Amino acid sequence: MCQSNLAPAEKVACATLQSIILSATFSSFSQTVPVWLLTVDYELEQSIDKHSRRLIVANIELLLDYCVRFYDRQFITRDHVHKGILEKFEELLNSYFESDKPQTIGLPSVAYCADELHLSPNYFGDLVKKETGKTALEYIQNKLINIAKEKIFDHNKTVSQIAYDLGFKYPQHFARLFKQKVGQSPLEYRSLN
Repeated sequence: MCQSNLAPAEKVACATLQSIILSATFSSFSQTVPVWLLTVDYELEQSIDKHSRRLIVANIELLLDYCVRFYDRQFITRDHVHKGILEKFEELLNSYFESDKPQTIGLPSVAYCADELHLSPNYFGDLVKKETGKTALEYIQNKLINIAKEKIFDHNKTVSQIAYDLGFKYPQHFARLFKQKVGQSPLEYRSLN
């Protein structure tokens, strides 16, 4: 139990750690709960001396380091599964831009793609970043620019029409993104190629 003479922040830390220890004891995670969690519990129950706070903080940092390690490890151990997700992501973008969704829904968002792949947006973003080195948004924008480069050579359509076809509400946003990614405006790119 937490002592009553603890500062408010220490009481919160104490209660949090006790709930972690309690839940870890009754879950499959209990096999991997290190002794240091028990050390923190012991330190919280004892009278706090000048070393206790430092030991508690160090053990909490260690706990958080383990959490980050377990989170990052899933990207390594599920490598074959992630390749399949990236392929599905690519297929999703291809089918999205081949359909009428850009005109009806607009540009695909990271949240939309994650939802279609049955993943949380944060996990999906981390996965794409780990596998490709680009954020999910950068990946979508690069796909969009590659499709735009193909469509730009259709001289029957104006740049504004191409922008609307790709899902942009405002052609200026398309021109700005195109110039940012390609280094030339859509019209310059069309005339030089």
